[in-house]
Amino acid sequence: MKQIENIMLTAEGYLELEQELNMLKTERRPEVIKALKEARALGDLSENSDYDAARNEQAQVEARIKELEFKLEHSIIADASKCDSVNVGNTVTIKYDDGEIEEYKIVGSLEADPFENKISNESPIGKAIIGHKVGEEVEVTSPNGNFSVVITNIA
Repeated sequence: MKQIENIMLTAEGYLELEQELNMLKTERRPEVIKALKEARALGDLSENSDYDAARNEQAQVEARIKELEFKLEHSIIADASKCDSVNVGNTVTIKYDDGEIEEYKIVGSLEADPFENKISNESPIGKAIIGHKVGEEVEVTSPNGNFSVVITNIA
């Protein structure tokens, strides 16, 4: 039997998934059930597009509920406050070898959003800097080639 890998999340990411699951169970599911009842009341189900649409939406909602329950059940909440080295949940400032300075929040892969400077612990930079401390120079291996970064701050 295949071992299930745990999913790394920040406390905020875990809370967002919990809130979405709660909303789906308490709001969306009842709305879809109501739409199904109303469509069923229209009569002939074989040519009832409203019924088909409601059934499809019900399947999507139930699939997302199962997905969220699985993720929450198999997640580990990262506690970045316990260490002085880079970990999931930290906001890290790094200086590239060309002098450019960037700040990233290290998150689990489910929460990654490069547009908000949230990078995954599984990304090339994330993998490279995890476990390192302020002042350390780290070699990053990426598909575009290798480069160095210096960790200037961990929050």
